[in-house]
Amino acid sequence: MSKPSFDEFMQNALEQESQAQPQRDLWPGIERAINQPAAIEPTPRSNHWQKLSGIAACTIAGLLAWQVVMNQPQQDSLAHISAFFEQQKQSLLVQYQSQPALTSDWQVQLQELEDAEQAIKLSLKQDPENAALLKMLAQVYQQQLDLINKVHEPQWQQI
Repeated sequence: MSKPSFDEFMQNALEQESQAQPQRDLWPGIERAINQPAAIEPTPRSNHWQKLSGIAACTIAGLLAWQVVMNQPQQDSLAHISAFFEQQKQSLLVQYQSQPALTSDWQVQLQELEDAEQAIKLSLKQDPENAALLKMLAQVYQQQLDLINKVHEPQWQQI
């Protein structure tokens, strides 16, 4: 007993399918459905208004969200950045509180950097999206941290 090939199997299946007859005559119902004019159901007008009002509500919500994001003051992010670096600076000062500083005028240099920080912040209030000013502010913050580190923990004293 050999297995029939796939082609033979498909041919047999197609022949059997073509021999299947419906249990009743469906053609009269099909002809009636074709010849009868299609009854168009009117769609309720409220459905269109619901869709339109939904689209309008989403559009307004999107525009309001965009407006809030675009008009959000940049001072908040500037305040967060300033608070972060101030926290780091205070942490370093507390850490090196018991160690003697190598120079006595380092606090004058730190004050000059803090004055530069205040001047940059004042300029940023007028132009909050100025990338050059933001970069300068970050450099002044880094210089403050570096000054505190170098004065209290110079490279040549480390092992």
